[in-house]
Amino acid sequence: MNPLDQIRVVLVEPMIGGNIGAVCRAINNNGITDLAVVNPRPDTNWPAAAQLACNARPQLAARRTFDTLEEAIGDCTLVAGTSARTGFYRDTAMTPSEFAPIALESAAHHKIALLFGREDKGLFNDELACCTHIIHIPTSPLYTSLNLSHAVMVCCYELFKANDAFEAPIEKAEEADSQLRERMFGLWREMMIQTEFTHDQKLDHMMMGLRRIFTRGKLTVPDAKILMGLAKQSLWVVERWRETSNPQKK
Repeated sequence: MNPLDQIRVVLVEPMIGGNIGAVCRAINNNGITDLAVVNPRPDTNWPAAAQLACNARPQLAARRTFDTLEEAIGDCTLVAGTSARTGFYRDTAMTPSEFAPIALESAAHHKIALLFGREDKGLFNDELACCTHIIHIPTSPLYTSLNLSHAVMVCCYELFKANDAFEAPIEKAEEADSQLRERMFGLWREMMIQTEFTHDQKLDHMMMGLRRIFTRGKLTVPDAKILMGLAKQSLWVVERWRETSNPQKK
């Protein structure tokens, strides 16, 4: 069982249709497909929601609507509510990254819920009282309030990341060995001499700088061959230029 399939994102009385659509996109970005909306406004702009959902429109269509929060979370064990406010019992709030492993452990066996409140007032105290955990997203004091879909994205991304659902691409090319690197550096040294890039007395110093640049990260065989090709082409251009400038040398 994929724990992400057991996570329900619950929007409590969202005010803006576009935000609902953006949330659909955010949860799908992170492999979550269970969306519940509690008591949406009668005048919700659903066309705007569809526009912001983009290719997540099927998710918008698949949303489930509940009259009350109790109905939306009735089958959930762990229930986490998000809150931008601090103080009192919110002092025990966790960051999304701290909450993620706890949530995934529970979601491996049970349905869990992640609650997000109204855009202007968030979750009320009686709604937070239904929660087993409170999540607080750290923000700059310049602006502590997050857009609804942004808050959903931050929380869902931490769950997605902690679930190890994404495998970063692996560099398939072999790393250049010392012999190949030295051949490359030899060509670049000759290129700097022939192009008069630096004076003889500064050549060794420049080569040390070049070595630092090219060895800060993994230098693969293709990387080295490209750099060698660049040096060879530069040497060829210099030689052709000299022949053109001094035709008597032919």
